[in-house]
Amino acid sequence: MKQILLLEDDELLAESLIELLETEDFNITHVRNGEEALDTTFENKYNLFLLDVNVPQFNGFELLKSLRESGDKTPAIFLTALGDVASLAKGFDVGADDYIKKPFDFDELLIRIHALLKKQYNSYADEIKVQDFSFMIESNELYCKGVYIALSPYELKLTQLFFKNIDKTLSREYLLDELSYDKEMSDGSLRVHINKLRKFSLPITTIKGVGYRLSSS
Repeated sequence: MKQILLLEDDELLAESLIELLETEDFNITHVRNGEEALDTTFENKYNLFLLDVNVPQFNGFELLKSLRESGDKTPAIFLTALGDVASLAKGFDVGADDYIKKPFDFDELLIRIHALLKKQYNSYADEIKVQDFSFMIESNELYCKGVYIALSPYELKLTQLFFKNIDKTLSREYLLDELSYDKEMSDGSLRVHINKLRKFSLPITTIKGVGYRLSSS
């Protein structure tokens, strides 16, 4: 299940968005001010940020600017009543991937969310194939020759990272950082999870002294 951080201080809109997104099988963390949003990004990993701009503590622009400067590359969409060109420019300047003006159509929001999530995998399709394996972006599911493979949360996170970076070497440091969202991951634990994926015959290669790579051939 994909994780979304929703920063919105309008309770009625937030309730509607949560209901909409949960029907699409997203798990929503709702916060009402910039400080609360910043705190929860340090404690959790998200697939997407949905950010209002005019919120208490510090605004959405300041929040995303701070997150980008810290190295957080989580896709972000601004949902805001600020419709002037200067605000639009500032939104993209601080690191937004999309910018939607309120009021907006909920169906349009879902289209933009799904398109942005696929973009993370450098794909316009829902299915990404590597040899006998298929990863389904929308459902977060891995299949081998059409047979579903049940994965633990850490195995699924690793699978997502590898399918987003096919034929690219991912350093141990990068993988450890991405997996250390609820507790510190050790190098030994990382190897255990990698080996579990290899038992499914997922073609993960060790790049000695560097990290790991999912090979397309």
